[in-house]
Order: sequence, then structure tokens, then C-alpha cells
Amino acid sequence: MSQTHEKRCMSYFPAFLKLDNKKILIVGGGYIAHEKLEHLLDFTSDISVIALELSDDMAKDIKDNNLTYEQRAYKTGDIKDFAIVIVAVDDIPLQAEIFAESKQYNCLCNSVDSVDYCDFIFPSYVKKDDLTVAISTSGASPAMAKHLRMYLQNLIPDGISDFLKEMKELRKTLPKGKERMKMLDKKAQDYIKDWGNK
Repeated sequence: MSQTHEKRCMSYFPAFLKLDNKKILIVGGGYIAHEKLEHLLDFTSDISVIALELSDDMAKDIKDNNLTYEQRAYKTGDIKDFAIVIVAVDDIPLQAEIFAESKQYNCLCNSVDSVDYCDFIFPSYVKKDDLTVAISTSGASPAMAKHLRMYLQNLIPDGISDFLKEMKELRKTLPKGKERMKMLDKKAQDYIKDWGNK
């Protein structure tokens, strides 16, 4: 394998997961667990939590979103019915144990601040209805990803949601083919050009 290819493999492949019918488990109930929960709630509510204790914010979000919560320590086998597990605890041996167990169940695992025990990472992202822009520095600088997200958030116009609704409707109603593709491409190009001139 070439050195270039080895270096390339160190980066994370950007993908948007469809979370329909995918159950998610969060192990932990502190500040970081709450941060991950807030991100996930933008996309799904099929989330369960196992933790000995909850922060006030975590408890409020669990209650407000009617999520399943079990007040106890993690036990081997807890992840068997889940597609994704977030291990949001500082206990590194437990992170390693759950990561190893996740391979048995083909469950994607994210352990906070431990890239060795992660199948994926949480990118910084901007979400405005149907538009989601994700940013990652592959762990090199989370601070840079955060500030770039804030910059992009201020850059994207509020009207983008209405424009995307219009585009979605046109894609549904117009017959497929080159003419539709050209027309939609022109509309997107003009929208970006107009927003750049404002």
C-alpha cells in the first residue's frame, strides 16, 4: 500500500446516515452525553439512555422527548438491539469493552474523545430544515470545525428553507429528463449568485 493511500485512510469518509428504524443507545448522562443527545435529536427521537446519573439538561431532554431511560450501569449485551451506540463516559476500559462488543452485533460505535474506539465521529454541522452542511477536520482541530460552522451558519440565508421546498416540489412534479435537470441546475446557480451579491 502506498504511503499516500495510508495517509488518506486516516481521514473519515463523509456520509449521511438514514436513521429511520435505527435505534440509538447513549451510555452516560453528563455534559458530553447531553451534547451528543442534542445533536441526535435534530435527526431522530428513537434514542435510549443508560446512566447512573443525569445532568439536569439531560434529564429535561429525556423527559421533553419521551425517551427511554434506565438508571443503572451498563451491562454486557445492552447494545444487542441497537444500530448505534454512543459511549459518553470517561471510563476508557468500558469504552474499549463496548467497542469490542459492538463488532459482535454489527453496531456502529462512537466513544467520546477516544478515536481508537470509534467507527464514526460527530462532525460540526449547520442544519436549516432540509439543508445540512457537515464539517470535519478529522480530529485535527475541533475548534476550527466549530468556528467554520459558525461562519457558515451566518453566511447561509434564512430563505434557503423556502427555496429548497420549492426545488423539492419541482423535482416531484416536473417530468424527469435533461430539461428538468438543466432548469433545476440554473435555478440553484441563480439562487447562489443572488445570495452572493447581497
